[in-house]
Amino acid sequence: MKEFLVVLTTTVPEGTEPAEADRRRAAESVRAGELAGTGHLFRLWRPVGELRSIGVWRADDEADLRENVLGTLPLWPWMTAEITALQPHPNDPGATGPTA
Repeated sequence: MKEFLVVLTTTVPEGTEPAEADRRRAAESVRAGELAGTGHLFRLWRPVGELRSIGVWRADDEADLRENVLGTLPLWPWMTAEITALQPHPNDPGATGPTA
């Protein structure tokens, strides 16, 4: 799977019943957990004081990410997404770092 940096901004449509927004947020939490369990959601952050989320997501390609991963989120119809494909950096100290 390929990795993508994704910035998600959710805007609840004007006139939406609070109960509907609450229902979708609760379902969003459950779905995010499922996607993490399948390896599609790798990391997720929320900038301090902001309502957007920044995450590292995994999918076969951007179309798969949009249609079969992000598209399954209950809040997706209310979201905008900025998606950047990522590739490994030769100086990444992560999993390919030096070994003792």
